[in-house]
Amino acid sequence: MGTSEGSVSLSSVDADPGTAEGLGSLVLTLGRAYLNAVGPILEGVPQGARGYHALGAVIRGDHPTQLALASGIGIDRTAMTYLIDDLVAAGLVERQLNRSDRRQRKIVATSRGLRTMSQLKKRVSEAERTLLETLNPGELASLRDLLSRAVAGLPGGGNFCEPTGNAGRPTC
Repeated sequence: MGTSEGSVSLSSVDADPGTAEGLGSLVLTLGRAYLNAVGPILEGVPQGARGYHALGAVIRGDHPTQLALASGIGIDRTAMTYLIDDLVAAGLVERQLNRSDRRQRKIVATSRGLRTMSQLKKRVSEAERTLLETLNPGELASLRDLLSRAVAGLPGGGNFCEPTGNAGRPTC
């Protein structure tokens, strides 16, 4: 599959899609392994990995509204409402009036949400390091950069929650 240095060769990326060395298979395998590694860590977070990543985006303050948050992390706006409801019920976030537009609500992390994220972030980072322990720090940085660039290059920056098709149903 790879070269003697452990990197993936171009021939493996061009492999037949249904084979173990096809790019899709590699990405799906890594995604499943990631979810298996962090799933047990995130059991107490509403909606698991989805809730964890939403809480992280809330804490970073990247999104001024609930709709912007949904779009920014690639979750259908209806599903985001339920996710935020669950995070509020768990005491991790709260909805506050948006001072710049009182018709909107801003999602803000509570002190419990900040503490929870601090604790989980360490454990998730350790699980990620263990999962990718075959990569040296430079390779890990390269992988992160390549994945970030690939996602940023997707239509809509990787947000697949826009309505599609005749029925207008969201894709996620």
